Amino acid sequence: MAVPLGEQARAAVENLVETVRATEPEGRGVRWVRLEGLHITLRFLGPTAEPRVADVATAVARAAPRTPPFSVRVAGAGSFPPVGRPRTIWLDLDRGFDELAALAGRLDDALADIGWERERRPFRAHLTLARADGVRAGPATVAALKAAVAGATIESPIDRLILFESITGSGRARYVARAEAPLG
Repeated sequence: MAVPLGEQARAAVENLVETVRATEPEGRGVRWVRLEGLHITLRFLGPTAEPRVADVATAVARAAPRTPPFSVRVAGAGSFPPVGRPRTIWLDLDRGFDELAALAGRLDDALADIGWERERRPFRAHLTLARADGVRAGPATVAALKAAVAGATIESPIDRLILFESITGSGRARYVARAEAPLG
């Protein structure tokens, strides 16, 4: 379950990524996500049996109206882990974090009400852009992304919560919306 970026913010992130990709060395680099489905994940469930999808959609519908629309702002970049060769490369946020965390908490409550285990890890709002899986080019890509985002101002309205299905295999994951609920 995630919140999508608005179209203008998605286009700005796409331009930022293209700038960084142009600096990447030849050879085995990072694997960039599909930018048309750019979103901030609030909760990842993993494989879910089809009969449970309707229950999860109900949880989305319960959590969303209790959060008014808000905005986020991209500010900085980083990686997991933060030192050495990264596995995941992301953009950081400096606005909207509290609202995202509250929405993630409401979603966790709604999921717990229908039998899902509560999320154990602390919520960390970020916008995943690439998987590096420890490749040698990872640290240089993180540095280039940090430099590129330093002067950027990318803001996005957040006005809906979406249950995405992640379709994997034969390339980068695709995200298909299975349920959607407006905030507020």
